[in-house]
Amino acid sequence: MTVKVRFAPSPTGLLHVGNARTALLNYLFAKKAGGQFILRIDDTDAARSTKEFEQAIYRDLGWLGLAHDMADRQANRLAKYSIAFYKLQASDHIYPAYETEVELERQRGLARARRLPPIYNRAALNPATRAKFEAEGRKPHWRFKLSRTKVAWTDLVRGPVEIDTSTMSDPVLVREDGAFLYTLPSVADDIDMGISHVVRGEDHVTNTAAQIEIFQALGGPTPTFAHFPLLVGVGGEALSKRLGSLSLQQLREEGVEPLAVCAYLAKIGTSDAVALSLSLADLALDLDFTKIGRAPAHFDPEELAALNAKALHITPYAMVASRVGVSEALWDAIRPNLSKLSDAAYLATLVTGPVTPVIEDAALTEAAIATLPPEPWDENTWPAWTKAVAAATGAKGKGLYHPLRLALTGRGNGPELKKLLPLIGRAKTLARLKGETA
Repeated sequence: MTVKVRFAPSPTGLLHVGNARTALLNYLFAKKAGGQFILRIDDTDAARSTKEFEQAIYRDLGWLGLAHDMADRQANRLAKYSIAFYKLQASDHIYPAYETEVELERQRGLARARRLPPIYNRAALNPATRAKFEAEGRKPHWRFKLSRTKVAWTDLVRGPVEIDTSTMSDPVLVREDGAFLYTLPSVADDIDMGISHVVRGEDHVTNTAAQIEIFQALGGPTPTFAHFPLLVGVGGEALSKRLGSLSLQQLREEGVEPLAVCAYLAKIGTSDAVALSLSLADLALDLDFTKIGRAPAHFDPEELAALNAKALHITPYAMVASRVGVSEALWDAIRPNLSKLSDAAYLATLVTGPVTPVIEDAALTEAAIATLPPEPWDENTWPAWTKAVAAATGAKGKGLYHPLRLALTGRGNGPELKKLLPLIGRAKTLARLKGETA
């Protein structure tokens, strides 16, 4: 069997880290199995869907490196949903219902008062009630008639799952205005596209029981399901309260590396340690749904920031050459000190200048000038030179290195000077030792 999965975002907002995790797990699962990753834009909500958000979905997935094997929009497939609707209608699996939201809420309130499940009472199946509603000129919405039996499946994350559909309301598939809601297009597309596995958040577990019955009613194969716990904040709070600061666009603008995002989202909530992977292929090899725990995964921006720094520290120049305006030698010198790629521009000024030196120990810098060797310089120049300065002054440790760093870079910490010194060059080094901006 060819593994085929889908990511079906709605273009009603920016992708956030929760969406990204769903897309990533689908992508990694497909690639590990040699299967296909389908991007399906769920734009049946015409009132809220926009082209701008659809374009942002493509941009964000491209930034993460999650290349799809096929893409489509549900707005292009409405005729297929109509065919599925008429098939369900012909087999008596759906029925028209006419109650308003106010009437439905009254039903639910009465059920709660009687300590019963607050589900739809199927009043519309009564011919007299239906005739009354139709005589009033009401337009129907259409509900799927659940079996009111237990539906069971083996979930790749949760194990055996059983849902009693007698505790659920018959789901509405089509609104009064004829617009399709999420459920029917999703199932019809999964059948038509040959989706083998549905990988998504556990907030869809209850929906799955109804969807399995719709798969069966339409005569299509039922895919295998995998429902993983949702992301929460560090303190266990819902991320939905902070989505603006956790959108992929925001992370990208803040300088977070896509591979760090992918590595982090692939590992949190699993038995694996959060660690950097060098490629999506490595992440795919490590993916195992049995490693995903049942507790919510805690998303910690500080943990992601630390992983992002580690990613930059091992990133070869070839992977960033087009994104940073520095030489390979300078990149190798500054990358261990980067937290974000944007830091490179500032750290590069330690070499290119201008740097306003800080002369902390005038006597020591005089000795440094006197012992400054001629060029050419390499990484051995710094230890040989500081040894000579130490011999001339008796300075050692922080008393030796800190005044020299302040004079050469104007700051008390930064990249290794044995790598920076040859790049700064003798002329600028001499000027800075003299207290001149250079």
